[in-house]
Amino acid sequence: MTEAWGIEIASGIGKLFLNPLLYWALLLTAFAGYKRIKRERMDFGIKVFDIFSEWKNTWITSIIVGIIISIIALGAGLVFTYETILLLSLVVILLSITTKFTMLSASYTIGITYLLLLFLPFVLQDQTYIDADLFTSVNFTGLSLLLGIFLLVEAINLGRIKRNETFPELVIGNRGGWIGRHHIKKLSIIPFFILVPAGMITPIAPFWPYFSLGDETYSLLLVPFIIGFDHVVKGSLPQNTAIRLAAYVLVLGLIVIALAIGSIFVSWLSLVAVLFALLGREFIKYRQRMNDRLGRAYFHQTDHGLKILGLIPGTPAERLDILVGETIVKVNGIKISSVHEFYQSLQASGASFKLGVLDDAGEIRFVQSALYEGDHHKLGIIFPTDPYRKK
Repeated sequence: MTEAWGIEIASGIGKLFLNPLLYWALLLTAFAGYKRIKRERMDFGIKVFDIFSEWKNTWITSIIVGIIISIIALGAGLVFTYETILLLSLVVILLSITTKFTMLSASYTIGITYLLLLFLPFVLQDQTYIDADLFTSVNFTGLSLLLGIFLLVEAINLGRIKRNETFPELVIGNRGGWIGRHHIKKLSIIPFFILVPAGMITPIAPFWPYFSLGDETYSLLLVPFIIGFDHVVKGSLPQNTAIRLAAYVLVLGLIVIALAIGSIFVSWLSLVAVLFALLGREFIKYRQRMNDRLGRAYFHQTDHGLKILGLIPGTPAERLDILVGETIVKVNGIKISSVHEFYQSLQASGASFKLGVLDDAGEIRFVQSALYEGDHHKLGIIFPTDPYRKK
């Protein structure tokens, strides 16, 4: 038995490299990063984040979560057919082909796959090109359970968004001037093991696998599942919005899991779970967008200081004790109200400089640092001013 599991684990890992999702995730992240960098150069005249920044700081969480999901999936005996996994992979690719991550929530990817699997057997009955029995064996309860689990993972990723990690850009505001906004955006791959029919693994207990499809032997398959999100924020601090979204998605995931568990006893509850996930995730997105639209632009140009729209990693600004959303009101004791005044004051500051920073509580604190030759040109602070392409 141990030898069989060892062989199947090795085989399952090898099959990972046959899944198109693995390569699509690399292409998707690279192309999305390229588009973002192109926009950053148009807005700020410089690349702000690296090309794979949407993927940054997700691997450790992904591996830990993948191990936990694998333990749950194998312990409960979740069995899916190869056809189900391939259809899910195709749905993920089609939903992400625009390189926008907003449709990569499990609510959409697994939810749409569930609905397709529900109706495809009826559609395939009226044609002769594809085997009509191709999608007749489907673990609907298992799919709804995975959907709920991945919503919890999405909530974790949203809650881990740091203040200086969101992606800034410039847009025209309601009053015709240029304002800043941020994208709360991440993409991660969660590799996890599931059981597929036919292989060397035999049932280890009378009740296992609990979510089976009627087969007597099973193989292991390592699936590289992609999850992502992209929320645009202009009316508040992005990190605060991310925390609120995380709370809403967490509650949604817990409700979906409860319904999925209930479908073990009442099968149609899995459909209720999927519909609830789809409608709930759409409502969360709609509510965030409406609330943000009603609020005043948070990153806007003022006559009393400069709002910090972003900090470029690897620049002197990163070592300063300042945060996105704070306002620089003084440079070496001199009040500033424009980018020109800011850099002019820095150039005249000598070997060091001191910034007066207005924090979230409306209190001023002072930040001091050495200024090396040339630093004033590449300090790395981004302000909501006219875009570089307009200068």
